[in-house]
Amino acid sequence: MSQDDTEALLKGTTWKVYKYILEHGPTGIREIQKSLRLSTPSLALYHVNKLEQKGIIKKGEQGYTASHILLRSRVKIRRLLIPRFFFYSLFMIAATAIQSLVFRPRTISREYVFSLAVMSTITVFCLYETVRAFVKRNF
Repeated sequence: MSQDDTEALLKGTTWKVYKYILEHGPTGIREIQKSLRLSTPSLALYHVNKLEQKGIIKKGEQGYTASHILLRSRVKIRRLLIPRFFFYSLFMIAATAIQSLVFRPRTISREYVFSLAVMSTITVFCLYETVRAFVKRNF
């Protein structure tokens, strides 16, 4: 399946069903329907069938599980889906702190101030994208 096919399939409710199965492991139709507050079990089954036909999930003895992990801008750690920008933010915070505390020159030059401003700007951008991804919850 191409990236375009996957992105076209994983939108709206189908994306929510896939994300739920990915986060909660083996699960049944009624559990999906109740957790996602879908109107009927047949609606949950419709979205599960779409995912199963594309080979993204599979049915096992205990319920449906994700057979392919499609994480465009996310990292899965156990049952958590964390936006990648969170890790970029952590790295940039650490790099900015090290630059300002460890590599601070005795006399502050324009170059040092400029590099600190660039690092701080990148850090703020990464933090903004992280917060946006968490608020949006569509990662």
